[in-house]
Amino acid sequence: MKKIQEKLTPNFLKPYIKIYREDGFKALIKKGGLKLLLFIFLFYLIRDSILYIIIPLIAYYGINNLF
Repeated sequence: MKKIQEKLTPNFLKPYIKIYREDGFKALIKKGGLKLLLFIFLFYLIRDSILYIIIPLIAYYGINNLF
């Protein structure tokens, strides 16, 4: 399982994961800074937009076309 997880983790996140595991969340924010916070914000913004806006719209239009 760890080998699969290592292959799927992007290379630019690996140092941040190591910092988080060794020193915790506060050290991660101190060392990662604004770039890391921006990445986390954008990741969740895109993910939630897909889950809660785009997929329901596609389902609505698909069901709406049946009637």
